[in-house]
Amino acid sequence: MASPQAEALKQMMRDFRAAAIGTADAPPPTVEEQRAGAAAGMEVMGVMPEGVTTTETTLAGLFALDQRPDGGLDDRVVLYLHGGGYVVLSPRTHAKLTAGIAKAAGCRVVSVDYRLAPEHPHPAAVTDGLAAYRALLDEGYAPHQIAISGDSAGGGLTVATLVAARDAGVPQPACAVPLSPWVDLEGTGESMDTKAEADMVVGRDGLKLMGDMFVAGGDIRDPLAAPLYADLRGIAPLYVQVGGDETLLDDSTRLIAKAAAAGVEVRLDVFPEMQHVFQTCLGMIPEADDAIARIGQYLRTKLAID
Repeated sequence: MASPQAEALKQMMRDFRAAAIGTADAPPPTVEEQRAGAAAGMEVMGVMPEGVTTTETTLAGLFALDQRPDGGLDDRVVLYLHGGGYVVLSPRTHAKLTAGIAKAAGCRVVSVDYRLAPEHPHPAAVTDGLAAYRALLDEGYAPHQIAISGDSAGGGLTVATLVAARDAGVPQPACAVPLSPWVDLEGTGESMDTKAEADMVVGRDGLKLMGDMFVAGGDIRDPLAAPLYADLRGIAPLYVQVGGDETLLDDSTRLIAKAAAAGVEVRLDVFPEMQHVFQTCLGMIPEADDAIARIGQYLRTKLAID
């Protein structure tokens, strides 16, 4: 059963959805309005953890936030790819979440500002994701010292970056941690309907709006845009977290099933009654704190931090 704190946050999440994509009884918001509304919604989500230093930097020519926990390791790093439907949000909007991951894992997290649609449609995001991963390798990190993580669209981009790296002959990182990954741009999973009333954040109309901007008339099943359709053989181990009340629940379960069938080491945690990317509510709901702790332990194991 969801905690009282999580129940209390549902209206806040519904308000975030309205700000990010609009409502059925109002004209569709402009991209600028979507971005401003989504960023404002993220302002009230979560609590910034203490003991993490955040520095603005660049990686592969992209703006990035470099976050380092007190006493953490600098020779291990997590590349983070933020969510937002490939259209909204940024490393700044996700700074509390990524700081929480840095503190839990005990290592550096670099969150990159990859290019967004509609100004930069697919494949710009995956080009930037792969470039950022290559840049960390060029900094001197070995593949086993790097993990990749991301939420929602950034979770899909995390998987796409692994596939792009493999296809380019670039060694895989130690692991990847997609949170509520969006890997099916068409919304064909049963949970798109069975969870429609329970999900306060994501719905089919909003996904179509952002998906159309992202692919810009291209193939909606392009494996690097919708990695549910990718050949997943040989990619890094995956640890996926997803909320039980998400319309995107089946994106996670189908991704994990396909990866396992391809011989990928997988782990899936479904958090009952949780909303889309509930981890952004760290410090506000116990389920988010639990999820971040699990991510930290997984990364510590895979990156040999402990």
